[in-house]
Amino acid sequence: MMTQLNAPAHQLRFASLFDPGRGIAIPCDASGEVQMDELTERLRNAYLGARALVGREYAFPVVETLH
Repeated sequence: MMTQLNAPAHQLRFASLFDPGRGIAIPCDASGEVQMDELTERLRNAYLGARALVGREYAFPVVETLH
């Protein structure tokens, strides 16, 4: 599980194609790589679901820097 010391500085964002402003954001590194074993079960399921629905429900993901 993520702690403050190893909190990610980036997120992989899957924007909804049908509901502007909504989507799924998953912690990742600067290149967009997600550490699946560090995700909670809920985030892991959301990530896998979003990946499966790219082009149908979600846009291609983009890496965003967290402030």
